[in-house]
Amino acid sequence: MTSRVRIVGTGLIGTSLGIALTRAGYAVTLSDPSPTAVALARDLGAGVVAGSDDEAPEVVVVAAPPDVAGTVVAAELAAWPSAVVTDVASVKVAVLEDVRSRGADLTRYAGSHPMAGRERSGAVAARGDLFDGRAWVVVPHATSSQAAVKAVHELAQAAGGTVSTMSPEEHDAAVAVVSHVPQLASSLVASRLRELTDPAVALAGQGIRDVTRIAASDPQLWTQILGGNAAAVRDVLLHVQTELAEILGALDTLADGDGVGAREVLARVVAHGNAGHARIPGKHGAAPTAYSVVVVLVPDRPGELARLLHDVGDAGVNLEDLHLEHGMGQPFGLAEVSVLPAVAERLAGELTARGWRLHG
Repeated sequence: MTSRVRIVGTGLIGTSLGIALTRAGYAVTLSDPSPTAVALARDLGAGVVAGSDDEAPEVVVVAAPPDVAGTVVAAELAAWPSAVVTDVASVKVAVLEDVRSRGADLTRYAGSHPMAGRERSGAVAARGDLFDGRAWVVVPHATSSQAAVKAVHELAQAAGGTVSTMSPEEHDAAVAVVSHVPQLASSLVASRLRELTDPAVALAGQGIRDVTRIAASDPQLWTQILGGNAAAVRDVLLHVQTELAEILGALDTLADGDGVGAREVLARVVAHGNAGHARIPGKHGAAPTAYSVVVVLVPDRPGELARLLHDVGDAGVNLEDLHLEHGMGQPFGLAEVSVLPAVAERLAGELTARGWRLHG
């Protein structure tokens, strides 16, 4: 089992990984071009700052931005001739091709990608549980050694990830749909808010908040990601473009007053969205599960949400998911408590008996 890990890059992912592996008993050394960043990661418990007399690592994790990840991977392969090297960039084909172009020993390289992150960046946002239960894709290529793939797989599991394996091409095609295009869609919707008046923006409800949550992401990082996966993202957007053209045609027909066939197009788009949404894995990566939702009015006072969660637990009901929606200009919020359908009615009765007001 690997025990010595070197992490190059102490931003959000690198520092979070260092914290997780240090807690799991690994000896972690940290390197970053910024002395301040690496010192902060050390102080947060991610490992020790790398020195010239360090023992050679068994695994090197490159947590550098996508546009330089290949360069750093090649340098680390050359610097540590017995170490397995992986990277955690969110694009894989471009990184692999960069490493290959530099003549590096590809047998000791296997890429990977933890599907975890936050809207905030940098070591200060790091969390040791960032990868717990999150998908972590190991992305070997045709000449990756079995030992390299095994080492990366073990490291991802030790950090708390739920590990799967894909080829670089499969990975990039998948993340274009589940990550990269959603970022663009969120940003495009959020950008429309710039032109609204303040009273209009004040009407924003939970729907727009949900759709635009990831629009707060780092523009520089996402420029690198989208540029590195340009071909796969373009393919997905071409399909979206075709459907958008259908929707625009249907809306034109409705606006002109005819509307023949238009409603079928709109209904089909929404229905296809239902079908796609139903495929998203449920809790802990399990098969999708249909939950019942009990909506509770929670006063906007300290301790009220904690009291609600206590009462749910005291009722002997397992909380599957929780979503909060704040009432505009109201001294309360709506807590959408998702539970298994078999216990929803009982939970509603228990909460009502304990003085909670239910909505709907």
